[in-house]
Amino acid sequence: MGDPNCPHCGGLGYLREEVPLGDPNFGKIRTCTCRQSQVSQQVHRRLYSLSNLDELHHLTFENFQPRGLIGVKEYQADSIELAFNQAQQFAQSLQGWLFIEGPYGSGKTHLAAAVANYVVRLGVPTLFLTVPDLLDALRFTYEDPESSFEQRFEEIRHISLLVLDDFGTQNATPWAQEKLFQIVNYRYINHFPMVVTTNLALEEIEGRISSRLQDPGLVTRVEITAPDYRQPLDDSGHPKHSSLGTMQGLTFGNFSDRRGESLSSQDLQSLEKAFHASLEFAENPNGWLVLIGSYGCGKTHLAAAIGNYRNEKGKPPIYVTITELMDHLRATFNPESKVRFDRRFEEYQTSSLLILEDLGTESMTPWVKERLYQLINARYNAKLPTVITTSLSIDEIDARIRSRMLDNRLCRIYAITVPSFHGVKPQRKSSSRK
Repeated sequence: MGDPNCPHCGGLGYLREEVPLGDPNFGKIRTCTCRQSQVSQQVHRRLYSLSNLDELHHLTFENFQPRGLIGVKEYQADSIELAFNQAQQFAQSLQGWLFIEGPYGSGKTHLAAAVANYVVRLGVPTLFLTVPDLLDALRFTYEDPESSFEQRFEEIRHISLLVLDDFGTQNATPWAQEKLFQIVNYRYINHFPMVVTTNLALEEIEGRISSRLQDPGLVTRVEITAPDYRQPLDDSGHPKHSSLGTMQGLTFGNFSDRRGESLSSQDLQSLEKAFHASLEFAENPNGWLVLIGSYGCGKTHLAAAIGNYRNEKGKPPIYVTITELMDHLRATFNPESKVRFDRRFEEYQTSSLLILEDLGTESMTPWVKERLYQLINARYNAKLPTVITTSLSIDEIDARIRSRMLDNRLCRIYAITVPSFHGVKPQRKSSSRK
């Protein structure tokens, strides 16, 4: 009800539009000015509840740590501090869009929630949702008698601040893609403030949305290169379930071309092709790279060199042997483990670059076989950059995994035929008999 002393509605809380017959608004009612404040507060409370910000109220700028994280390198700390400063500036101005990229656990959600909590305290209507939750909120309106799809859709499109967390994790059905684009495009055309976080590369985001996220006139784009703060790090700053920290000495610069040995030109060419393919992949990880060869042929050196190259670029991959990977997954079933199985498995599935060493050396129990296929299939479907080394021939690899490797749209295979490397033997000096 409205104000009983209101001279306009007399306490009803609404008015009928005084417009001529034939006007689109003829016969429609509108909220009286005496009740607009009350309605606005109700909408604000409902949207806040829909946002689940109650569960994220503790994520603020005051308790975010842009510096001082153990194991984080200088350039990684710089990226965190830049993202922190840009988020604060955005919260104070609400101009344009803020686009935060980074791996899981890098602080993206904390900063997005900090922006939302800051402006909510100022009374700005805000909607904070993961993209799957946003799509669910739209789907559920078909079963909600108190809210229509059109009403909810308009609220999302027009909300003063929209925060979309974990962009790219949604089920990309045609319906979902189209609704998401309509929301993003509407806010793009009208320059409505928005925050977007994602762990995807831009080229992995749907093209129409990706083009809008790259508009420098509207979008402030920041990338956090720090690793997951929730995961323990070794002394070199790598996640403890990655072995790359122990292989820092293996680089492209000290890789041997083995031309000092008595090897056939065909063998040397196979090594040279694998070297150049690995270097090209390191510079621009795209698709899959599979290196096949006997033990000691150089495939491990090349895989580690790719990992070290990406690490120096501020893009540390996960580097792990298949046996270690399975050990890490089994360890999560220990009651004392601080990491759940699904969390650890997701890290391998979604890593921006995964280097899997020694495929085929694992004990192929049914459990191992299925987990390995699930991992490789997930990365195949997502087209995530992956390096695989193996001493098996293609025909010896599990049929389901082999079928993914043989997809030449995604995967390049290089067979290294040189024998095991044991160092260059010194040439014997010839002697003549007197």
